[in-house]
Amino acid sequence: MKIGYIGLGKLGLLCAVATSLKGHDVIGYDINPNFNSNVHPKDILYSKEADENGLHSIDNIIKNTKLKIVDNLKDIISHSEIIFIAIQTPHKDIFEGINIMPDEREDFDYSWLINCIKELSDNIDEQSNTKIVNIISTVLPGTLRKYILPIVSKKIKLCYNPYFIAMGTVVYDFYNPEIVLLGCIDKDAEKKVIEFYKTITDAEVYSTSLENAEMIKVSYNTFITTKIVLANNIMEMCHRLPNTDVDEVMNALKKSDKRIISKAYLNGGMGDGGGCHPRDNIAMSWLSDKLGIKNNYYDFIMRKRETQTDFFVDIILEQQQKTGFDIVILGTSFKPQTDLEIGSPAILLKNILKDKSIKCEIYDPYINKNEIKLEKKIYFIGCKHEIFKTYNFIKDSIIIDPHRYIPLKEDLNIIQIGIGEKFN
Repeated sequence: MKIGYIGLGKLGLLCAVATSLKGHDVIGYDINPNFNSNVHPKDILYSKEADENGLHSIDNIIKNTKLKIVDNLKDIISHSEIIFIAIQTPHKDIFEGINIMPDEREDFDYSWLINCIKELSDNIDEQSNTKIVNIISTVLPGTLRKYILPIVSKKIKLCYNPYFIAMGTVVYDFYNPEIVLLGCIDKDAEKKVIEFYKTITDAEVYSTSLENAEMIKVSYNTFITTKIVLANNIMEMCHRLPNTDVDEVMNALKKSDKRIISKAYLNGGMGDGGGCHPRDNIAMSWLSDKLGIKNNYYDFIMRKRETQTDFFVDIILEQQQKTGFDIVILGTSFKPQTDLEIGSPAILLKNILKDKSIKCEIYDPYINKNEIKLEKKIYFIGCKHEIFKTYNFIKDSIIIDPHRYIPLKEDLNIIQIGIGEKFN
């Protein structure tokens, strides 16, 4: 098929590349001529197709595929059978998840999406043919009918098709989704989009209304937060209860896949991070208040994410009071083996310590160019980077490990969070 992508950021560009690798005739457009700078090389990894086609750097993305970049919307419109819109719908930085959640909440910023639809509609109105336009940007329930449908061209057959994609695994997740979610108001457009996805994946296309699709997308992300909050709450309890082990408890729950669903996100550790989960939960807490929901569930799970970080602060301070050692947070990215810091719970920890006027250093081998000089200090493992397992910590150093993966050594005081004191 002839496919167009508008918005070539960290999602749009890689999905356009992945679509091209499946044999489609793909062109892309971005209002920013320097769109390559928004895409991180780590987002390309974890895909056999990407590896086979030399997609190991941003410079090779376009060169090694048939993806064509154009500098105007008219070329996209004249070329494409389906136009995918991957425009940002950002939240303010304060809602990213690295700071204490403010009492006042807000919706996402839809100005970029609205402006794109207006410009696209004006250009399509100048042509005679109808076009299928497929929005993949995350929005809250009711957004498309409120902001987009009133301004969209009558020649546009609108669909909503948000992706369940994680940073660091974009191409893989595009090819291997759990479901393909599709909100439609036109049967012909629905049929055409389903036909397209049959060339991409064997996953089921779940077709529903625009509003249901909007709700499903954010509910998917907030459900993941719920699982992480549950696992971390159990971790905190196990840390205080003798002869308990959070990993043993969660391993049993993971086997209960008839009712608990899956083992993913059921590990005690750091809170969730990334560009979707914290911000989606905070936005849904705003929507809950706006709708007058009596029990703001989303507010609760985000507050629990913060109090769990306070629990880590208590453990750190207890050790500092005993030893007087300086504090270092090792790993500030939210995903191991990457430098992705959006919504990082480790940075939230740093900011909570800062709010309490407690000094701490931070170091991440995927972000800082210089190697760390290991001294006798308190090291909190903020991200489960494999390289930390190989560090030769100085004797009598204190390592606080919420992931329980640093090898135990007799000359180190390793505190495994989530494992209670053992009975003799």
